[in-house]
Amino acid sequence: MPATGIEVKCPTCQKTVIWNQASTWRPFCSKRCQLIDLGSWAEESYRIPSKNEFSSDINMDIEDDQA
Repeated sequence: MPATGIEVKCPTCQKTVIWNQASTWRPFCSKRCQLIDLGSWAEESYRIPSKNEFSSDINMDIEDDQA
């Protein structure tokens, strides 16, 4: 009997994973890929820039153009 569920790509290695109750590490293919992703979060590799970061970049560009 084939596995039923949705096919997704592992966010870390892009291996195809069947998303169902039997997929222990979903959406990852393995504990290893899950830990690699967790490490990226811990190192703050995944960030959403704040408004302050955008505005300071813009202000610096304006100051450079005026100099």
